[in-house]
Amino acid sequence: MKKTLVIGASTNPNRYSNIAIKRLRGREIKTVALGLRKGKVLDVAIDNEKLPYKKVDTITLYLNPKRQEEYYNYIISLQPKRVIFNPGTENYEFVKLLKENNIESEIACTLVLLSTNQY
Repeated sequence: MKKTLVIGASTNPNRYSNIAIKRLRGREIKTVALGLRKGKVLDVAIDNEKLPYKKVDTITLYLNPKRQEEYYNYIISLQPKRVIFNPGTENYEFVKLLKENNIESEIACTLVLLSTNQY
């Protein structure tokens, strides 16, 4: 399976990013995570540094548009196939930047995509 990077990851089990990590791993999708604090969800370590992950297929965002700004260059540098903007993260400025860099974007819910086999 192709690798997914969850940005805005949390160890809080009530957060959607946490639930997404669990569902991704439940589907045996290789998952890496980036959050404000280090931690772990299942077998996925949450890093708090922007690491140069290799071969990231999908990035799923759990950051509000204002907080995304500091990640623009980082995300583009990883050259993912697509970026998913989950509810509340919609950012048309960033969508435009991604398009200019030949990166697909999708305004969708990772949890819905997974539960409907559209991921």
